[in-house]
Amino acid sequence: MSDADGAWVSLFSGGKDSAWALYQAIERGFPVERLVTVHPAGDSYMYHVPATDLAALAAESIGIELVDVEPDDFGADAVTDSSAQGDDELEPLEAALEELDCDLPGGIAGVTAGAVESEYQTNRIQGMCDRLGCELFAPLWQEDPHELADAMLEAGFEIMIIQVAAHGLDESWLGRTLDREALTELEALNEEYGVHILGEGGEFETLVVDGPHMDRRIDLEYETEWDGTRGRLRITDAQLE
Repeated sequence: MSDADGAWVSLFSGGKDSAWALYQAIERGFPVERLVTVHPAGDSYMYHVPATDLAALAAESIGIELVDVEPDDFGADAVTDSSAQGDDELEPLEAALEELDCDLPGGIAGVTAGAVESEYQTNRIQGMCDRLGCELFAPLWQEDPHELADAMLEAGFEIMIIQVAAHGLDESWLGRTLDREALTELEALNEEYGVHILGEGGEFETLVVDGPHMDRRIDLEYETEWDGTRGRLRITDAQLE
């Protein structure tokens, strides 16, 4: 059982939601000692999938040690029982946190998560935290997506769109910065097609390349891959400026 003086651990993909949860924890003075990144080998019900290898660069810029969790291919695209799939996906993460709970002085006091609307995801993470005897800090949970997006931009987050998979989002969105103009367009796409302002449910995925919690910006070189309905950035080079 962790005590109140233990360390905090941030579930971190490098995307805007997990980065915002981490930033809010830092702003509140939580002693975040580790970032934990899960690297799904295939499609995943639980985790942000694309470009998680860039989390190491982000962690270096943030200045917090990163722990990588690399389970086998979750195979979410081949599994019909999503409930069992989510439980299976959680096991390697929980095992990694149990190990950290033993290794960190005072154990794990709390875990940050970037969940916005997914009860599927949040319920499982809450259950995991209950079993670990630690708190869950999910500052985006059920907050208004427009207000969250505004707050991220106001704080100085530079957010790049690295993958799109929703009707209304074409190839031009790949590599685009999520700025005020892009948000205005997303609001129109939300009205017309139902696109979520924050890309909830994998409609689009992001990478935070700079922010107030980072010492150096992530500079990317990439090519775009587009199949006519969805696409992603294929990163060819990445480094800290």
